[in-house]
Amino acid sequence: QVQLVESGGGSVQPGGSLRLSCAASGRPFSSYTMGWFRQAPGKEREFVGAISSYGGSTKYADSVKGRFTISRDNTKSTVYLQMNSLKPEDAAVYYCAARFGRLIDQAMGFMTSYTDWGQGTQVTVSS
Repeated sequence: QVQLVESGGGSVQPGGSLRLSCAASGRPFSSYTMGWFRQAPGKEREFVGAISSYGGSTKYADSVKGRFTISRDNTKSTVYLQMNSLKPEDAAVYYCAARFGRLIDQAMGFMTSYTDWGQGTQVTVSS
């Protein structure tokens, strides 16, 4: 089992940037692919993106492609979500999640692919 703690959320104006972090503990971080999801009020949790265990591959939802970037530092057991050009529709609680295994695949977009979740961090985008 992996324990995950997100941080970095906050309030930003449209067009602004934020970087979220997710610190992992409990198991070898490099054994896990990592995903980011988000959930807005009244909506289902949705996939944002994922990164393979050594960072060589990433996958993004179409809604964030070109604006968001996922990276990881296995020496710090941390995965990051850099969010640029934020829009009001990006406002949500953002969650990181872990899945044992090195590669990302089509299943990475589904919540059921992940075994461990963080508590979430709130992102607000408004003027």
